[in-house]
Amino acid sequence: MEYVKATGQHTTKAIPYTAGNGQAAACPSKLKGAARAFVDSVNTVQPKSASQLKAAIAGGPTSVTVCATAGVFQGYTSGVVNSAACGTQLDHAITAVGYGNDGTQDFYIVRNSWTANWGDKGYIKIAAVEGTVGICGIQQTSVWPTMKPDAHPHKPKA
Repeated sequence: MEYVKATGQHTTKAIPYTAGNGQAAACPSKLKGAARAFVDSVNTVQPKSASQLKAAIAGGPTSVTVCATAGVFQGYTSGVVNSAACGTQLDHAITAVGYGNDGTQDFYIVRNSWTANWGDKGYIKIAAVEGTVGICGIQQTSVWPTMKPDAHPHKPKA
């Protein structure tokens, strides 16, 4: 996120998301003048706080880090992951885009980058557990951006 703060991030209109479909992304040198969004500040979510992570997600997509090496994560297809077997050794950054409750369990809705063929059409629901590092370690290291207040996405200044 600090990189995006310094250099800006090209929009998905300029560089469409193509993971897993065999297409390469556009070469950045060919994108001179393409629209970019800029981060004004990077905000850290208080670790071990489900309520603070939900508050960040309520403000917009939030970068979360999880342990993705365990079978419970890699083999996910549906439901809410709520198992210590997921592990807490962080090795994968993904985006939390929402949260909910299935009647008995609060959970985060997280978009993975492993294509829509993985998980539930590219998403996973991970249990939200207050006061812990979280299932799959989701409540250890999370950040969210405050975007530049001027029009974004915008073209870089000449």
